[in-house]
Amino acid sequence: MSTTTSRASRLAAGVLAGSLTLLPLTACSFSSDNLSCSGSECSVTLSGNGAEVEVLGTSLALGGVQDGRASLSVGNASVSCAQGETVNAGPLTLTCTTVQSDSVELTASLG
Repeated sequence: MSTTTSRASRLAAGVLAGSLTLLPLTACSFSSDNLSCSGSECSVTLSGNGAEVEVLGTSLALGGVQDGRASLSVGNASVSCAQGETVNAGPLTLTCTTVQSDSVELTASLG
């Protein structure tokens, strides 16, 4: 085997491995009844106290809604947000788009 062929094979293997590593971060697309993700951003609906979902590798749960503010557990952190408000919690940035008496719709993104 020639040196050029061997070097080209190693280069191709490295490019392929690098592409597969980045694939989950850039080409992710997922949807269910309460979660829809594309890339590093997800739309989430949590209904009822204790509703929980895994978002971008982080556990997200609704603790409840009081006075128009949703209490959320994000991994080991606790935050609250009102409709239209953006908060940071752990690795996620959350934007509460709709807060109702027993549910919250939000957008979660990394960093």
